[in-house]
Amino acid sequence: MSKDMMQSFELFQPDNLDDAINLLDRFRGDSWVLAGGHDTFSWFKDRAKYAPNVIDLNNIDELKGITETNRGLEIGALTSLTEIVSNPIIKSNFSLLSDAAGKVASPQIRNTGTIGGNLNQDARCWYYRYGVDCYRAGGNSCYADTPQGQNREHCLWGADRCVAVSPSDTASAMVALDALMVIRGPDGEKEVPAEDFFIGPDIDIERMTIIQSGEILARVILPTDWSGATFYFEKVSDRNTWDFSLVNVAAAMIIENNVIKDIRIVAGAVQCTPRRLSVVEQVVKGSPKNDDTASLAGQAAIRGATPLNYNHFKIPLLENLVKRAIRDA
Repeated sequence: MSKDMMQSFELFQPDNLDDAINLLDRFRGDSWVLAGGHDTFSWFKDRAKYAPNVIDLNNIDELKGITETNRGLEIGALTSLTEIVSNPIIKSNFSLLSDAAGKVASPQIRNTGTIGGNLNQDARCWYYRYGVDCYRAGGNSCYADTPQGQNREHCLWGADRCVAVSPSDTASAMVALDALMVIRGPDGEKEVPAEDFFIGPDIDIERMTIIQSGEILARVILPTDWSGATFYFEKVSDRNTWDFSLVNVAAAMIIENNVIKDIRIVAGAVQCTPRRLSVVEQVVKGSPKNDDTASLAGQAAIRGATPLNYNHFKIPLLENLVKRAIRDA
């Protein structure tokens, strides 16, 4: 439970990525990667999580900035959310991401919060955050998935002991844009599609992404395939600022003569990972962009949803957001 001060730790501030990787390798599981710090210091302050060695990445210039390459647009993991919101290239070619980043938290948090930190957020379940011994914390219970459990913010799909959802707004946009996540570790770099970057509790209940101890998300590549497409992002939350999604929808469409030639559409905050709505894509691809197609898309989006005691409202909410994405993009 909440405490009045955090435990002490050793702070390391490498100025290049290789040194950061070496430090992580030296300390193994006794280290913690620090970017913007919003999630880190919440964990440390509440003493729900702790590491004796903290690796601060903020002096590593190669993890910052937005660059056009022949592969697309490369975004360093330490690039601030504010920079992503205001960058003219992203706004003109990949506005889905700038729209999603602009919905994160508050302006003050976006000024210091990073894209890498937002993508790597841990689960936001109240029980897990308050330090109870749930499945995700190594215990043998899910306190949210009980008759008395508070699960209004939790999942409609993908439950496997844990019913928490992915809290990241930008994650939905990255999957919709078919982004590549570049991960650096002791064995070099590897590239992973955004759709495979996020993992559910059936794969590993203690992690939200495939990043393992000793690895760092270095940058994200937005391929040119979806540059300049028709985009739609909408987030519904209890408050307009400083709040997490109850449901969000991100869509990228290629439209010709009012016909949807291609589409990627993703829902956030409905399962532990961003949910690619493949059935919706199959329903609308090749169809006219009109109210009838939007209605069919909304119905397809909610197939198989299994609500908990207090989150039934997410089903019609998701249906309507998908309808709007197809109709209003």
